[in-house]
Amino acid sequence: MRRKLLLFIFLVFPVFSIAASTEGFLLARRWDGRLDPADFWVSEKLDGVRAGWDGKVLRSRGGAVIAAPDWFVGALPQTPLDGELWLGRGRFEALSAIVRKRKPQDEEWRSVRYMVFELPGGEGDFSARLRRLAAIVAAADVEWLSLVDQFRVSGPHELDRRLDELVSAGAEGLMLHRADAPYLTGRVDVLFKLKPGDDAEARVLAYLPGTGRFRGLTGALLVETPDGRRFRLGSGLTDALRRHPPPLGSLVTYRYHGHTRTGLPRFASFWRIRESPGAP
Repeated sequence: MRRKLLLFIFLVFPVFSIAASTEGFLLARRWDGRLDPADFWVSEKLDGVRAGWDGKVLRSRGGAVIAAPDWFVGALPQTPLDGELWLGRGRFEALSAIVRKRKPQDEEWRSVRYMVFELPGGEGDFSARLRRLAAIVAAADVEWLSLVDQFRVSGPHELDRRLDELVSAGAEGLMLHRADAPYLTGRVDVLFKLKPGDDAEARVLAYLPGTGRFRGLTGALLVETPDGRRFRLGSGLTDALRRHPPPLGSLVTYRYHGHTRTGLPRFASFWRIRESPGAP
């Protein structure tokens, strides 16, 4: 009965909003090859936790304060920054466990780096902001603060080659940021991600009851995409997740293969929890 009530509440009165949770951040669209990559700065897509620095505290994409050690944040410059907390390629789960703790563990944070790639509110185009950002990082001279390496490509063939090189080395993919873009927030056509496979994020709205061997457990998650499309996400859930599903309001990542005629992801499969409500 409780599960049915929750489902009714979240279907009729959805509380969580992806747009609200990502306010203040520039979000990437998927690269489709229509634009000339020579007009963009390109960088590796880091498998980390997005973090905004306002000069005093680190905040997650959902707006929650990230409980980092005093020595970690105390050494950062007072200038607002945007970037990702990062442990290294393929170590997102370990990083997420560190960052989610209410009481930070010093020894765990010794391996975390803050990889910055944007200057919130900065003047000029992205190229100009990159130059200023490089100077800020150099002046700070902090071991765990780094500027994400940015490079240019001559065209699509070189972009594909660099993608193959980095993915072969363990990277997730590439990010492309328009060189002449002013500072913007939201999901606009100045920042793109390019990956060899398809994945996306959606917000958990409700739990759908399981049947058969999943009776008494969560059969699927009712999720909503940033453009308001809702669908069931059950494939990929482990038995542990069916017993203790991602909290309502969580941002989860799923993998899929193209779209249906109605625009829904085809063969969607749960991958991981990207962000929980009220926590980094």
